[in-house]
Amino acid sequence: MVAVAGEALVDLVPAPVGGYLEIAPGGSPANVAVGLARLGVPVRMLARLADDPLGRRMRAHLADNGVSLDHTVAATEQTSMALVTVDDDGVPSYDFRVDATADWQWTDAELAGALDGPVVAVHSGSLALTTAPGDGPLRALLERAMATATVSYDPNCRPLLMGDPAGVLEGVHALLAVADVVKVSSEDLEWLGLTPEAALEDWVTRGPAVVAITLGGDGVLAGTATGLRTRRPGVPVTVVDTVGAGDTFSAALLAGLHGRDLLGAARRAELRALDAAVLDALLDLAARAAAITCSRRGADPPTAAELA
Repeated sequence: MVAVAGEALVDLVPAPVGGYLEIAPGGSPANVAVGLARLGVPVRMLARLADDPLGRRMRAHLADNGVSLDHTVAATEQTSMALVTVDDDGVPSYDFRVDATADWQWTDAELAGALDGPVVAVHSGSLALTTAPGDGPLRALLERAMATATVSYDPNCRPLLMGDPAGVLEGVHALLAVADVVKVSSEDLEWLGLTPEAALEDWVTRGPAVVAITLGGDGVLAGTATGLRTRRPGVPVTVVDTVGAGDTFSAALLAGLHGRDLLGAARRAELRALDAAVLDALLDLAARAAAITCSRRGADPPTAAELA
């Protein structure tokens, strides 16, 4: 199975009726977990879920989508919230209510058994890896996972909460030394002060086997540590919004690797030896999945049947 670690919060998103908001399950890692489960990959969520109305709603959403919750923590703090606004191009922006909420209070003891069982990959990213005090235990978990599992990482930058880009980039560089598979958006890179081309050439030298940079409607730029470089086209789609599209891309990329038996520390050499045809097929699969998410409201990743 794949373990996904990080925030599982609720989004307040524009409702179909003008002037109203509705509650939707969210959080980048939680979206990845749901995306994996819908694509038929066994997935374990490592989250701190509050016992409040919003936390119970989040728990039900994950369970209803087939995500294993046997390693979640029953948090005493309240559920985190993100207020989402969407511009005319369907691009979201976020305002957060996260002070002292459940997602950021991880301890090493709470993560002690996170890798028990047949965990072949661990994915994390976004606010969970940059918000104290829980970021330290989660980063330690990823370092520990290297011994047995593929490590997947998405910086998924949130400028409103993450502070100084230069400081965030230092933390990103530290995690690149741990990660095998990295997905990042061109928007993230712009905030970090990097171009996609420069980031790709630098990041593949820092440890990852594969780095994929999503370019919105322009597709994806990617490369491997062994020197492969490719650029795949975007998938034409009528965009409703792009909420959860990057998370869907990460989920589908991991699902493609899972289906090819390329996850797990024992498969690290095979992962680093990806050929061009397999890399392009993986990226095309992930781009199609993300396009489906863009064609409907909110973080609503496709099932395996829809993707097929």
